[in-house]
This record gives sequence, C-alpha cells and structure tokens, in this order.
Amino acid sequence: MQTLGYFEADMADAVLDDRPVLYNLQNIVQLDTDNCLKLVPALKKKAVVICNEVGSGIIPFNQPDTAWREATGRLCNALAKESDAVIRMVCGIPTVLKS
Repeated sequence: MQTLGYFEADMADAVLDDRPVLYNLQNIVQLDTDNCLKLVPALKKKAVVICNEVGSGIIPFNQPDTAWREATGRLCNALAKESDAVIRMVCGIPTVLKS
C-alpha cells in the first residue's frame, strides 16, 4: 500500500473507523450478513477497501458460510457500482475492472 501513499497507520483491519484504508472487509460481513448492505455509505468514504474473494471454490455445506459468501458478494457488487475504480488482484497481478 506504500506505493499508493498509505502506511500501516492508515489501514484498519476489519474495523470501520476514520482510517482511509480498510482491509478484510469479508470479516466485517461475517458478523452480520443480513445487514451488510447498510455498510455501503460508510465504505464509500474510504479511499481503499480490500476484500478477499470468498465466492470461489467449493460451495460450503453449512448455511451460515453460504450466507456469508453470498452477502460478501452482494456487498462487493454494490460497492463496485458506487466506486470510481475496481481492481482485482490475483497472485499480485492487478486487473482493472473499472476505472
């Protein structure tokens, strides 16, 4: 993140506070999957939001994990719609989805 001008003090790990960078968004969603879309206004104020991709791979057997994956995807879609830029990182390789 230093290449973008942000340092460790600027980053919040799954905590919504006044720091400009939030990472591990999926962990916040896991706390309340039913109301996660209410986070969009607060997330729009962030300079950078980072979320691990939880929707790929084997479909979970239990319902709470399935609900968490679906809620995370819905929130990321809603946030992407409102964002100026969306970049997907895979193995350190960025793919610009929206700019």
